[in-house]
Amino acid sequence: MAKARETVLELDLNALAHNYHYLRAKLRPETKFLSVVKAFAYGSDAQVIAKKLQDLGTDYFAVAYTSEGVALRDAGITKPILVLHPQEVSFDTLIARCLEPSIYSKNILKGFLESAKKHGQTNYPVHLKFNTGLNRLGFMADEVYHVASVLNTVHEIRALSVFSHLAASEDLAETEFTELQISRFQSIAEALDVALDYHPFRHLLNTSGIINYPQAQYDMVRSGIALYGYGNEAGIDAELKPVASLKTIIAQIHYLGANESVGYNRGFISNSAKTTATLPLGHADGIGRHYGGGKTFVSVHGKKAPIIGNVCMDMIMIDITGINCKEGDEVLVFGPELSAHEFAETGNTISYELLTAISQRVKRIVIP
Repeated sequence: MAKARETVLELDLNALAHNYHYLRAKLRPETKFLSVVKAFAYGSDAQVIAKKLQDLGTDYFAVAYTSEGVALRDAGITKPILVLHPQEVSFDTLIARCLEPSIYSKNILKGFLESAKKHGQTNYPVHLKFNTGLNRLGFMADEVYHVASVLNTVHEIRALSVFSHLAASEDLAETEFTELQISRFQSIAEALDVALDYHPFRHLLNTSGIINYPQAQYDMVRSGIALYGYGNEAGIDAELKPVASLKTIIAQIHYLGANESVGYNRGFISNSAKTTATLPLGHADGIGRHYGGGKTFVSVHGKKAPIIGNVCMDMIMIDITGINCKEGDEVLVFGPELSAHEFAETGNTISYELLTAISQRVKRIVIP
């Protein structure tokens, strides 16, 4: 593999395939698989990732917003796409591009039904989201009969599925709460089956749910972060392969004496002779200021080099004292040898935030 000559995000599609097959192996053969590719496929490249997953055989995709679904359709994605948080302003576009909305409130149900009527739709597929404890989006359990009464009297839309979202499936200390959510969802789905003239299919499990609650896989599961190489626990991380590797180069090396400062606001002051390197990467690229101050490390020739001082918009400085390197050498920010989870923890955040924050100005390189 060629060494980086600039700041790049390498995307390993073989790693993606490994993760997909790992998750599939945990499911019953008949269980459908929904791949979550929102937020540029967790900060990577949604079109590249979705094409590969479509080739691998995923049954469904999910995005957060209609515009993300449109981008996938423009890229040639033909599999069904669930829009998890559709907005009324985009309903016309959603229908025009054959995207499937999550219907999570009376207002969204009313608004989408009006749009479907305007466009002369018949049995347009929608997905009913119910709130079982996350308290973010979703109908409440006592709204089942209202939803069913609407759907039973119209022909423009049809509930293809009913689903909910687990709040703490990765936390085994919250097993009782997760099992309560599963029980609530089961009751809602059963009530909906009685109230409707037909039976929508069911899906509840997210990535950690697939791992920890396989008995609740129902008709389909949904996975996001694990596809990209992170499983919310060390044992699962060891089974997965990170898809994205963020790499950059040493732009310049400086030799400091004692009591010399580095960067804005003199964020670092040397206590002895130091060698520092400046990298073309900063908070505009997704490496926020909270990673400065010596808490976070990058890798230079396999050796850890702390980020010192304040992270700049387009540059970070690292301490390379004692590391044999030169200008132009490659630096690994995160990847298989230095996980995004480990990197993110030093900034008191999670891999999700780090990955999705990587700026679109960082060049993507695909490893087929």
